[in-house]
Amino acid sequence: MALKFLKCTWHKVLFFSLLVITILVLIAAMLVNRYWSPILSDKLKSTVTNSTDSLYQVNFDDAQLHVLKGQIVIYNITLKPDTAVYLALKKAHLAPNNLYELHVKKLILKQIHPFSLYFKHKLDIGEIVLSAPSLRVSYQLNHAKDTVIKDKRTLYQQISKSLKMIHIGKVMLNDVKLRYENHKGPKVAVSELNDLNLNAIDLLIDSATQFDKSRFLYCREMNAELNNYIGQSANGLYKYKAKQLTFSTRTSQLNAYDCSLIATRDPDEFFEHTYRDRFVSHLDSLQLNNFDFEIYNKYHTVNASNLILTNGAINIFGNPRTDPRGLKTDKIRTFPNVAIFFLPDIKIDTVSLHGINASYEEYNLKTKRAGIIKFNRVKGHLYNVTNDSAALVKNNICKIQLNTLFMNKGSLDVDFNFNLTDKLHSYSYNGKLGSMNLPAINPAAKPLASVLITSGRLNSLSFDMHGNSDGATGKVTLLYHDLKVQLLKADTTKLKMRHMTIASFFANALIIKHNNPDNDNAQPRSIPVVYQRPVEYPFFKTAWHTLLAGIKPSFGLDDASQKNMKARLDQHKQNVIERKQKKAIRMQKKEMKRQLKEASKKANN
Repeated sequence: MALKFLKCTWHKVLFFSLLVITILVLIAAMLVNRYWSPILSDKLKSTVTNSTDSLYQVNFDDAQLHVLKGQIVIYNITLKPDTAVYLALKKAHLAPNNLYELHVKKLILKQIHPFSLYFKHKLDIGEIVLSAPSLRVSYQLNHAKDTVIKDKRTLYQQISKSLKMIHIGKVMLNDVKLRYENHKGPKVAVSELNDLNLNAIDLLIDSATQFDKSRFLYCREMNAELNNYIGQSANGLYKYKAKQLTFSTRTSQLNAYDCSLIATRDPDEFFEHTYRDRFVSHLDSLQLNNFDFEIYNKYHTVNASNLILTNGAINIFGNPRTDPRGLKTDKIRTFPNVAIFFLPDIKIDTVSLHGINASYEEYNLKTKRAGIIKFNRVKGHLYNVTNDSAALVKNNICKIQLNTLFMNKGSLDVDFNFNLTDKLHSYSYNGKLGSMNLPAINPAAKPLASVLITSGRLNSLSFDMHGNSDGATGKVTLLYHDLKVQLLKADTTKLKMRHMTIASFFANALIIKHNNPDNDNAQPRSIPVVYQRPVEYPFFKTAWHTLLAGIKPSFGLDDASQKNMKARLDQHKQNVIERKQKKAIRMQKKEMKRQLKEASKKANN
């Protein structure tokens, strides 16, 4: 049948020419597609083998080249380590700390140049998309430093016989399933991530970039995004979660948003399972600057210049439990200069806090109540946060400078110094608290000291303490006026605190010092503190009770005064008893006289 739309001769020539070209292209595509898979397989296997010193092997089921689309689709790719090679490297102390296993259902390579690969030995790809990648990482500390590798050639030098260049514009891994196995401890710790996205931009391996240190794994930038991360501690007492974590190799910045450490049980049930204190926390954002991901990936060492924590809260609840066997567990590991050595290897120059609300709760077994101390809107810096032995040789002091609102009322400035290498775990802290109404501390005073402050104004509180694992010494100067208190006693049957009216009268009239200084012409009182730490006291409880050892005598509630008050109360109770006894005797005598009088009257009648 004649083609009516081909009216002119040149129309027919053009049409048949295009038809022939199209047929030739299709035939060529079929031929290329037929022979491309084994060529690609050989190139891919040789490249992986050469670049990893035969440690890894790669395989796939099928590869299809779409010439007209300019893309390759590869199915069921697997990357696995060669166990024999790994064991040999491990025996020679050259094995890496991380081993990888990868499975990808489908890999799409877009904007490819197959003839450039075949004829010029240049692998140039515009974009790679991995569908449903599943990655397994196994970590084992085979060495703590970079090992001496016999083959010191760059990756380009190792692959240059097969390829002159590798360039990939973008690599996209979406919805990655990652299983991370840490063999460092006595038990294998497993973490699984299911909502992970990874991207690599401008991967280039050639003669020019082989020495380019600005690139990470030969990429101009790599970034990762993890969403809705949830994990649980090994003992099951805590869950931790983050809404989103992001990291970029270009900025070397790690960010985390909406992070929480959540206790899985309420305090009563929590303390039935452990003798440790209970911690819960939340952070709006965490930013780690100049994070060395390569060092972390190799050795699990957190090395960074600055960690910024913004807007959050932390609560510490002291465990009231005592060992039923009478054993007292030393809680020295709660001291910051001890606890830091239970963390992974860490070296951070500065930790900055912005808008953190901190609180410490303690349960009083006598009053059956918990007291709370609050530090609102904490801001400040921690310097030289490290447990790295080399860094500690240069500087073994961790400094902390903080400003906060104590009980959300008085401005408090406090400086800490922690010795990170002293065997006695020495530390010091000093600070000053500004003016505030003294009744603001009743949430701590009522349950913990059985004292209700009814009035009083704090002018200032200054303190300077030096301590270690055994105890602390120092000085407290507390300036105030118009202090009045009400002593309390726990009523366990009615579950409330009863006012001790007479005891309060004695306290206010004879013991409590209502002002410091006592008058305008007197010198302010400063209280020397010598405090011996009970071994079962954690750091925050120790610090609080050390301050309390100076604060109570400032109010006149020293041991001697309290003993004197107790003696007066005991004497008062004894006097009351004696008065009742005398009254009872008088009533008894009166009754006897009455009975004798009635008996005499009856006898006369």
